[in-house]
Amino acid sequence: MPRNVTAIMPGTFDPVTVGHIDIISRGACKFGRVVVGLVEHPMRKSPLFAPDEREQFLREALKEYDNVEVDRFNCLVVEFARRWDAHVILKGLRAISDFEYEFAMAQLNRRLAPDIETVFMMASPEHSFLSSSGVKEIAAFGGPVQDLVPPVVARRLRELYPPRA
Repeated sequence: MPRNVTAIMPGTFDPVTVGHIDIISRGACKFGRVVVGLVEHPMRKSPLFAPDEREQFLREALKEYDNVEVDRFNCLVVEFARRWDAHVILKGLRAISDFEYEFAMAQLNRRLAPDIETVFMMASPEHSFLSSSGVKEIAAFGGPVQDLVPPVVARRLRELYPPRA
């Protein structure tokens, strides 16, 4: 893939997981720039964390990547891509269920912006089970999440859900 291409990776990142970081870092090796687009107010979900905190988590987790930026948005994904002059929407896939939803979204985005291509990247096997909602549920019941999320997120989840005695 050309190194001068900008890709966006949109998501709620509530919270960001090591699976997200894996896709972002692999994308950063393939594209000249990856802009992580944080959906501030998602329509399908009610985030646990406020946009400021989710952005802080992302910035801390991605600080070592020179060609990765974080930005927030509340518009169509293709409008966000155009704001960054991006011609690629990068999406991670874990399972067939992800593909069904993401395929439909890719087709809608293609209809809105035929010049912007969606590129799917398969989750690494060790992250194929990992989801933000799963992490939140494990944390809420006192389970260990330190291997599933960046350290800054693990610390915050421990504050919200102290280990049970």
